[in-house]
Amino acid sequence: MKKILPTIALGSMLALQVQAAENKDFNYHVDNFADIEVLRYEVPEFNSLSLQQKKMLYYLSQAAQAGRDIIWDQNGRYNLRLRPVLEYIYVNFDGDRNSAEFKAFETYMKQVWFGNGIYHHYSNDKFTPGFSQTFFDSEFAKIPASRLNLSEGESTADFQALLDKIIFDPTFMPKKVSQDSSKDVVTESAGNLYEGVTQQEVEDYYNAMKDPADLTPISYGLNSKVVKKDGKVTEEVYHLNGLYGPAIAKIIYWLDMAKSVAENDAQREYITKLIDFYITGDLKLFDEYSILWAEDTKSDVDFVNGFIESYNDPLGMTGSWESYVNFKNREASARTEAISSNAQWFEDHSPINPIYRKPEVKGVSAKVITASYLAGDAFPSTAIGINLPNANWIRAAHGSKSVTLENITEAYALASIGNGFNEEFVIDKPTSDWMDKWLYATDMLHTDLHECLGHASGRLAPGVDQDALKEHGATLEEARADLFALYYLPDAKLQEIGVLSDPEAYKAEYYKYMLNGLMTQLNRIELGKDVEEAHMRNRQLIAKWVLEKGKKDKVMELVKRNGKTYVKINDYKKMRTLLGQLLAEIQRIKSEGDYKAGNELVQKYAVKIDPKLHKEVLDRYAGLNIPPYRGFINPVYNVVKDDKGEIIDITLDYTESYPDQMLRLSRENSNL
Repeated sequence: MKKILPTIALGSMLALQVQAAENKDFNYHVDNFADIEVLRYEVPEFNSLSLQQKKMLYYLSQAAQAGRDIIWDQNGRYNLRLRPVLEYIYVNFDGDRNSAEFKAFETYMKQVWFGNGIYHHYSNDKFTPGFSQTFFDSEFAKIPASRLNLSEGESTADFQALLDKIIFDPTFMPKKVSQDSSKDVVTESAGNLYEGVTQQEVEDYYNAMKDPADLTPISYGLNSKVVKKDGKVTEEVYHLNGLYGPAIAKIIYWLDMAKSVAENDAQREYITKLIDFYITGDLKLFDEYSILWAEDTKSDVDFVNGFIESYNDPLGMTGSWESYVNFKNREASARTEAISSNAQWFEDHSPINPIYRKPEVKGVSAKVITASYLAGDAFPSTAIGINLPNANWIRAAHGSKSVTLENITEAYALASIGNGFNEEFVIDKPTSDWMDKWLYATDMLHTDLHECLGHASGRLAPGVDQDALKEHGATLEEARADLFALYYLPDAKLQEIGVLSDPEAYKAEYYKYMLNGLMTQLNRIELGKDVEEAHMRNRQLIAKWVLEKGKKDKVMELVKRNGKTYVKINDYKKMRTLLGQLLAEIQRIKSEGDYKAGNELVQKYAVKIDPKLHKEVLDRYAGLNIPPYRGFINPVYNVVKDDKGEIIDITLDYTESYPDQMLRLSRENSNL
């Protein structure tokens, strides 16, 4: 499970200002287009690593790059056919590159790169081109036939007509992931995870496989596409000799290279198990790999590589391909280790029904990491925290591994200094000053608690299917983890274990969270549309529920000042009580698999937006010029060899531009 960085900026904290001044030669800002800003992140301490560790990070970065085409294909069945056409036009255009048509085409190209396909990474809506069909058709006609990826029997004219429909017809496959529970979410979703099947057929197919009495259930559907062949529902499994085989072969090669420089036997063993999984597609092997990976707490270099998170599946089953490559930040990890070592205390004191608490919390490990490469569904847009494995039974029996990507969070924060956000949206100067002082620290702690303990907490009742909440599973799980973190931020236990010095510091995070959930995240949504993305639904659900339930006691209000709406929190302590009550209910819903109650909660609080407030937020943001979305490009790994061809060093370069990186990745990693 991931924690996605909220819309709100982290504030102009004094410590970050000092850090920015000391690091003034590092430029975090790379590109800006449409509703997106592209940043770069620094990899501190990379040069202090051993050559063996640098080699491993390099090999893992190559394994990460090798899977790029997989996420593109998962995101839409035509993405890999369209991308080379767009890139050919972008590179070879011989007209006026400052013309309105080309500039609009360039923006579209950059959006498609960022979304790993033709759909927005957050809203899931298909991108709307700002250039004309006439412009596209004219440039398409200049592409040599040998450069077109034509299907068998397909003419150039047919291919052009198909691309015209994909790009310019807003009614053709308009949304990657549909969460509209009043409709068939499988047939309404354009992502390339299902073909020719209905939601009911998919559910029946997997329900026939599941054994409710199995205490170690397989995550069915995690690595497959469900299709109908000759009238029969079946799976196309992702593995070496199956779907995505050529890309998986490259991943295996680089994982094998990484295994040759593994830090210890435990790491070598789980890499071997992951390779075996990629070869066979056997999900039992993936579970075995996940257990070995979760139990390795000694390695400094670490990574995720595979079909992991299921946010892009309307049924929450199929994992999108992704990779994180990283190494441990030992100094900062003292914070997460203090939290995780007290996991049982937090579980025992949780406000949920005791029957849904874990009587014995096992293997909760946590660390702060330095990200060194992002790929697949984690690139360019990335999470700031991760807790894996996702399988509930593995968490219960073997534990989980939680990480906080501190250099990513720092990059977001340092790039946000002085952006005017607090002045526009925070209700008064004392609140703004308190956020400046404590928001960075409490936001990091919220991530730690969310990932280290929130996702790892609680348990299912016997016989409850882990997929019982269907399309709302991701929203409710993220809400559960957020609520766990919010509930414990004010707790004296955090002072006792030495991770937060001021007992009132939590108010900075509470204010930010409610402001974001009620107002500022709306900047990411087109006027008139609903909230779709799981993390955004989660935040709005929590904030709106607290606003409603606390109305009688005026725990929190939306107030008007000088014609502008502000969030006003009157009673932080009562707010914590309400958060605990909602946590208890969402844990009950998950533990019992109560789809009806979960659906009612999501539909009432998480989806709909007040259009007047929405327009106000958009108008106020427009005056700040703060992009709603941000993501990153990776540093470039440069391999230094001696005259015998042996690697003697690896260095990082931070100067590559956004288009140059994307074009290079396409040249070097078009594996499907």
